[in-house]
Amino acid sequence: MTLGQRFARLVTQVVVRAPFLWRVFRRGMTRQFDRLAPEWDETRVSRERLAPMIAALDAVGEPSNALDVGTGSGAVARFLAERWPEAEVTGIDVSAGMVEEARRLGGERYDVGDASALPYGDAAFDLVTLNNMIPFFDELARVTAPGGHVAIAYSMGPRTPIWVPLERVRAELERRGFLHVADFEAGSGVALLARQP
Repeated sequence: MTLGQRFARLVTQVVVRAPFLWRVFRRGMTRQFDRLAPEWDETRVSRERLAPMIAALDAVGEPSNALDVGTGSGAVARFLAERWPEAEVTGIDVSAGMVEEARRLGGERYDVGDASALPYGDAAFDLVTLNNMIPFFDELARVTAPGGHVAIAYSMGPRTPIWVPLERVRAELERRGFLHVADFEAGSGVALLARQP
């Protein structure tokens, strides 16, 4: 792993255990992703890396509105809009550089914002996706509508720099009332799908 990837792994491990510490690391992570934004889509996005997320989404009915948290250059948001053209798709990322790149690459709605305090109403989305993203579980529970789904994927499994073991993801979601739907393995990664009752 590079120094930046090690930093991302450290931040993930700390913030999942103590979400309030995100404020300590947010600026450093944001700067790192702002620097990576111009080359992100070309060097780190591929159909194979999206395979775990796609596998999870294959088990979801058609949403009317979807939120891609930590959208980066918008690859998952663009996939959602392509798959469900009638759905309203929003991507959000803390990195203004990534959001600028996402806007350049696609026409979906993208917002600059913090996943630890999402700027959307309660129960606003019937599908929420996170691909290689630190999950802020309380916010996921807040913005996911009753009957809505959350899909969380890590494109390289445990080798993903931003990685939370699926057992931990499942336990944190279940503590907040989500029902576990299924785990998926695809390409070299894994994903988990959960549903609000």
